[in-house]
Amino acid sequence: MSTQSPIPDDDARTSVAALPTCELLGMSLAQIGQEALLDHMFAALARGRGGWLVTANLDFLYRYVRDVEARALYDAADIRVADGMPLVWAARLQGDAVPERVTGATLVSVIAGRAAADKRSLYLLGGSPGAGERAAVVLSERFPGLEIKGTSSPWLSDPATAAELEPVARELTRLRPDIVFVGLGSPKQEKLIQAVRGQLPAAWMIGVGVSFSFVAGDIRRAPRWMQRTGLEWLTRLVQEPRRLGRRYLIENLPFSVSLFAHALRRRVARRKADGSGP
Repeated sequence: MSTQSPIPDDDARTSVAALPTCELLGMSLAQIGQEALLDHMFAALARGRGGWLVTANLDFLYRYVRDVEARALYDAADIRVADGMPLVWAARLQGDAVPERVTGATLVSVIAGRAAADKRSLYLLGGSPGAGERAAVVLSERFPGLEIKGTSSPWLSDPATAAELEPVARELTRLRPDIVFVGLGSPKQEKLIQAVRGQLPAAWMIGVGVSFSFVAGDIRRAPRWMQRTGLEWLTRLVQEPRRLGRRYLIENLPFSVSLFAHALRRRVARRKADGSGP
């Protein structure tokens, strides 16, 4: 099985390049809101073209800055959006207009709704055992007419071996879904997407982490006010302190301080460069 990603043709490259972007610590982020993102994706599907979307949160950016392999992996995606209020705030602080947070957890449902309306199909790959199946039931009930071509939660190494990837790629190639949600956590889900996306050039592939469990109701998502104020991580920390404690408290919190300091320095440098002072 080939694991090489296709080189985008001129049409696809021009389409992605047309999106306004900004940079945070070297990571390029699309300055686009949720509805505009969906318009972009479904317009591409109408032209028979897919893509790879990364919803980057603070942990993604932390890994991007510190790990050369992760940087190359995330850079290989067609679009990266800010899934995390710290990224939105930092971008705005340095003077870039990122309109809103675009989360993988929310995208699963809103994309499913648009897919039902546009007669597009989904495939749910990964997640905790049974979560994908339960999420598929919820989505099908919520959006009548939605076509979910399949779900699966195979055990995969990190990175997955060729033998593990082969049945996954074969299944996706056989079913040809328009959109593939991959819920394996990062960067494992991105490694799988990079390996198999060449088999589905007309499909959109999106890593969505634990989102199937949110949709299925297995894990409770934070209230909307916590999502809007950047405190959703506290709910996740309370739910899974052993798994997430080090990531959130030891890695991400100090990193967020350095991120905002960098954004402020960049804002000051920009103002000096255009002659408007500090």
